[in-house]
Amino acid sequence: MKTLVYLLICFSLTGFAQEKYLTKTGTLEFEASVPSFEEVAAKNTSVTAILNADNGEFASLALVKGFRFKNALMEEHFNENYAESSEFPKATFKGTFKDFEGKSLSGKQQFTIDGELTFHGVTNTLKDIPVTIEKKGDQLVLTGSFVVLISDYNIKIPSIVENKISKDVKVSFNFTLDKK
Repeated sequence: MKTLVYLLICFSLTGFAQEKYLTKTGTLEFEASVPSFEEVAAKNTSVTAILNADNGEFASLALVKGFRFKNALMEEHFNENYAESSEFPKATFKGTFKDFEGKSLSGKQQFTIDGELTFHGVTNTLKDIPVTIEKKGDQLVLTGSFVVLISDYNIKIPSIVENKISKDVKVSFNFTLDKK
């Protein structure tokens, strides 16, 4: 009898399955360029992201060594000296969209998200990040950008190059999530 009750509970819970969207090929870009100096920008096209469309919970993960620069030496310096990607291999964001629950996703809509960004072993709270969500068939396309400070993530910039790198880093994202 206990087994029958257990099975009934398990089968009834599957009726409450959450609507999730996922990608493993999201794009994350950052730029910390200063005018008149070499571009400091990188792109990662292997970012994992998941959205629970029932409650607006969102998470993403990027491997730091996945960021590609135009200049191989700059990429090496980024990984070895600034991001220290061997010690801190992942960057993550976990958050929840505001006023999302109960919304029907259709067309293009604007939302904001609050969450925690972890990079270089430091976690900071970010608030009111604007995000555009566009529904295209069984996919959701999430786009947006925000700015972080290098100093908020304990990244040390040597004085010899500190005037060539912006203290403000613009981060842009583009995720095409498939319904799962």
